This record gives sequence, structure tokens and C-alpha cells, in this order.
Amino acid sequence: MTVHLPPFQQLVDAHWRDVARLAHALAGPDDGDDVAQQAWTQALAAYPGLRDARNLRSWLLTVTARCATDVHRARARRADPVAELPDRPAPDRRPADDDGLWQQVRALPDRQRTAVVLRYVGDLDHAGVAAALGTTPAATRRLVSDALATLRAARASAPDHPLRPSHAVGGTR
Repeated sequence: MTVHLPPFQQLVDAHWRDVARLAHALAGPDDGDDVAQQAWTQALAAYPGLRDARNLRSWLLTVTARCATDVHRARARRADPVAELPDRPAPDRRPADDDGLWQQVRALPDRQRTAVVLRYVGDLDHAGVAAALGTTPAATRRLVSDALATLRAARASAPDHPLRPSHAVGGTR
């Protein structure tokens, strides 16, 4: 069976913003560019062997999400060697997060974090998230629901930063 794929450059032109946005949302500002680059490299290598060209955007976002998961796993295993231990901890190098929401999103379990980011940052519907995670739309709804409940509980425990609709990860649909 022959699949007619558009030239890879057309795919890049159409979806590079989505891939970059998702990579930064999942991996953070320090690793976002590397995750996006890795996703494009893996996508280019796999592109000629695709057997279905119906939803290339979802496929690209799945590749990106998996690259971000690899970064999180590597980060958990990586030690930060230093010559001398400082007297005080080093300040956080990440840009300020006004209300700490992204820090709380990054603290979610892997599958919940990936599901909520694919849903609200990647703008995928539950079927698209399910395809990206290799699960069912019902399981995806549950993952997103559990993630949002965790985020709401965390926000409720911080009285100076209640979770209002403007602070939601992406709102509801």
C-alpha cells in the first residue's frame, strides 16, 4: 500500500510552532529547544516509513511528547557534579513563573503532565491525546481530570493564588 506523504518541509512549515510550543511546555525553558530539535530529527528519520498520513500533526506531537519524556527521565538520572558544595543552595535558574502554575504542572506524574499539556497546550482533543499516549479517550479524560484536580487542590492550598479560569492551564472545552 502506497502512502502519499507531503514533502517534509511542508510538514515543518505547517507545524513547527506547535512542536516548539509543546516541547517548551513539557520540558521547560531550559530543554524546550533541544526537545523540539530532537523531535524533528526523529520525525524526519521515521517519515519515509509512515503507513498512514491522516493525522500528521498528532503524530508529530506524539513524537515531541515522547522526546520530552525522555528528557525528564534523563534529568532524573543525571547528577550535577560540583567541585565544592555551596554554603547556600543556588537560586532557581528558570524564568519567574508568576503564580507557580507551570512548576505545579511539571510536578504532575508523567502521564498526567503529558495528557494535560497535549490537551491544553497542544490543543488536541481527547481522541488525539489518546492516540498520542496509546490509550483510550476515556482513560485520557480521566488522566486530564485527575491532573486538573491535583492542580486545583494545589492552588486551593495557596490562598494568595486561587485557581481562577484565567489561571487554568487552558480552560475547558
